[in-house]
Amino acid sequence: MDWMILAIAGLFETGWAIGLKYTDGFTKPWPTLWTVLSMIISLWLLGIAIKSLPVGTAYAVWVGIGAVGTVILGIMLLDEPANPARLISVALIIAGIIGLKLASPN
Repeated sequence: MDWMILAIAGLFETGWAIGLKYTDGFTKPWPTLWTVLSMIISLWLLGIAIKSLPVGTAYAVWVGIGAVGTVILGIMLLDEPANPARLISVALIIAGIIGLKLASPN
């Protein structure tokens, strides 16, 4: 269950990272509200997951999920480049997330 909570926390991290782009420097109230709420939820869920998962593993997976999700949404929503080097790098992050999960005692 803690791995699922951690995955959801990573998705909320993706949400706030992408949300930052839409806040326009925190000058737009609604995007700012949703971004800040995503930040709070993401950190709260990470805190729950860390109760039973190793902190280094949980943090690395959380950041990895956020990074992968942000790159994917950046490509889809913000017309960021999807060149081979970026996609290979994202694949390596995914491999690292999987490796940490497989190496975790929980």
